[in-house]
Amino acid sequence: MAQVNGTSPDTIKEPKREFRGVWIATVVNLDWPTNARAGAEAQKKELEGELNIHQQNGINAVMFQVRPAADAFYAKSREPWSKYLTAKQGQNPGYDPLEFAVTEAHKRGIELHAWFNPYRATFDNKFTTLADNHITRTKPEWFFIYDGIKLFNPGIPEVREYIVQVILDVVKNYDVDGIHMDDYFYPYPVRGQVIKDAETFAQYGEGFDNIKDWRRNNVDLLIHMLADSIHKYKPRMKFGISPFGIWANVSQHPDGSQTSGGSSYVENFADTRKWMQEGWIDYINPQIYWQIGNRAAAFDVLLDWWSNNTFNRHLYIGQGPYRFYEQRSPAFKNPSEIPNQIRLIRANTRAQGSVFFRSQSLIANANHLADSLKRDFYRYPALPPPMLWLDSVAPNPVQNFTGRAENKGIMLKWNAPLPASDGEAVYGYVIYRFQQNDRFDLSDPKNILHIQYDTTSLYFDSNVEAGKTYFYVVTAIDRLKNESERSETVTVTTQ
Repeated sequence: MAQVNGTSPDTIKEPKREFRGVWIATVVNLDWPTNARAGAEAQKKELEGELNIHQQNGINAVMFQVRPAADAFYAKSREPWSKYLTAKQGQNPGYDPLEFAVTEAHKRGIELHAWFNPYRATFDNKFTTLADNHITRTKPEWFFIYDGIKLFNPGIPEVREYIVQVILDVVKNYDVDGIHMDDYFYPYPVRGQVIKDAETFAQYGEGFDNIKDWRRNNVDLLIHMLADSIHKYKPRMKFGISPFGIWANVSQHPDGSQTSGGSSYVENFADTRKWMQEGWIDYINPQIYWQIGNRAAAFDVLLDWWSNNTFNRHLYIGQGPYRFYEQRSPAFKNPSEIPNQIRLIRANTRAQGSVFFRSQSLIANANHLADSLKRDFYRYPALPPPMLWLDSVAPNPVQNFTGRAENKGIMLKWNAPLPASDGEAVYGYVIYRFQQNDRFDLSDPKNILHIQYDTTSLYFDSNVEAGKTYFYVVTAIDRLKNESERSETVTVTTQ
C-alpha cells in the first residue's frame, strides 16, 4: 500500500469537505446529448437521468462542456448553436441547455462549472458545414490550420479579447458556480505539423527573442485577463484550469517533476504553475491519467508534485476511469487502481478532491468504480471545500428552528438568517440528524441528512422509525459553501 508522508491512506477520516466532480463532454456527443437529433424533451430527460445517477453516486460537481469548438450550448451567446445539439451548427435546439443543466444540477446539490475550450474553432475539417456567422468565416485572419482543424491564433490581441467576451456572456447571464477550461491551449505537437504564427510573432513579438516564450506569454495574458474579468463581474465565481498532468519534466525545467512525458509548459505553452503562483486561478485540476508507479509519469509522483505547487489554491486531481476501456492500459483493469488513487488523494492534505473523466464511464460503472463511490468513498455527502480568498465571511445562523412529528415523518421548519456581515444572502442549508447515544459532531459527514442549494426553509424527514427520538441541527451556507454556526438542537420523538 502506497503511503503519503508516512500516513497510511486507510487511517484517513471520511471528509466532510471534498470536491467530487465529473466531466460531461458534449463534443462529438461523447457524454451528452448522445443523440444530436433526439429533440429537446429527449435530451432533457437524458440529462436528468445522468444527473440522477451522479447524485446517487455522491458526485457534487459537474464540469459541463458548453463551448466545444467556438460554438454554444447556451442561448445568450455571440457564437452559433453547437451542431452537437441538432446535427447542424446554428440551428436552435428549442431550449437553453446550459440554463436547464444549471437548474437541474442545483436541485440535486451539485455545482455546475461551465467548461470552455478556449482556442479550438473546429473539431474537424468540414469547414463548409460551418454556420455563416461562425467566427472562422467572419474573422478568417484570426485562425491557423493545424492538423486539419482551425485554431484561434493566441498571439493576436483581438483574439484574446474576443475569448474573454465569449466567456463573460456566461458569467453575466447564467447562475454557474465556476468557469472551467481544459488543456487545449496551443495545439499538442503532431509530427510534420508547424504552428503558422511567424507573421504574428513578427508583428506582436516585441520584447521577445524566443517565439516559445512569446507563446507562453500570450496564454498568460489570456488567463490573467480572464481572472480579472470573471472576478470583476462575479467576485465569488470560481475559475479553474484542467491542464495536462505534467507541467514540466525536471529535465526541461529545474522546478519540474521527476517524470519523462509530454508537458503543458513545453508542448502547449501553458505555464499552469505560474497561474497558481500569481493567484489568477482558484483551482487546478491536472489530468493525471496514469497509474500509481507508472515508469514515465507515476500518479503518486505527480500528486505529490502538484500538491507541493498549489500556492494555497485548490488542487482537484483529474482521474481516468475511461482508461479501463483501453487495451493498452492493463493497470486500469485492476479494480483497486482508482480506489487506491482516491486514498492517496485523501491522505494528501493539500489535495481537495477528484474530477473523473468522464460521465459515461461512471454511468457505465467502469470496473465497478461507481459501486465503490456509492458504497464506500462517497457514501456520505460532502460540501465542496471553501475558497477563503474569494469569500471568508460565513452566513448568520438560522432563526426559530422547530420540528414536529407528522403522520409519515418529521417536519422541520426555520426562518432564514439575517444577511451576513458582507451583505450576502443565504444560498442554502445543511441539515444534520443524530440519534440517542450519537456524538454531536458536525464535522462527521455521516451525520448530514440533507444538503440543499436553495432557500426553501423547511425539510420533511420521511426516513424515520416509529417510537424513536431524533435530534436535528441546521446550518446556513452561502454561495461558496461557507457554513454558519449551528442552530439550536430540535428534539422530536415519532409516534
